[in-house]
Amino acid sequence: MKKLFFSMMILSVLFVVSCKKDEAVSPEVKFNVTLNSAMEVPTNTSTATGSFVGTYNKTTKIISYTINYNGVTPTAWHIHKGAVGVSGGVIFNLGTTFNTAYSATTVALTTEQETDLMAGNYYINIHSVSKPGGEIRGQLILQ
Repeated sequence: MKKLFFSMMILSVLFVVSCKKDEAVSPEVKFNVTLNSAMEVPTNTSTATGSFVGTYNKTTKIISYTINYNGVTPTAWHIHKGAVGVSGGVIFNLGTTFNTAYSATTVALTTEQETDLMAGNYYINIHSVSKPGGEIRGQLILQ
């Protein structure tokens, strides 16, 4: 009976260790976000659309991303802090180069910024001349 118990304990430990090892394999989390006018605060009637496809690396603290859009001529784009339905301040200015398939990275996030990102408190906002407060928006929610 002791041998069976001992064997079961070893198998249990090996299972737990192997599960923990699998969790540690990838320090990355993924984002696949749709941008549209319905997410704006307040909403608007723009038919423009876009996407934000990104990866956050928990080790380097950097977000790598690609933004695609159509139906809008951007004048600015940013990552803002704000929950769904809430407007917030700019956290990262994404520059002034506007390509319909724009790829870039952020600087390393602080601990507070990482906490906000993981809680879904960041969003992408693309601004235009006709909608300077934001034409299309998408919330950064983990997949």
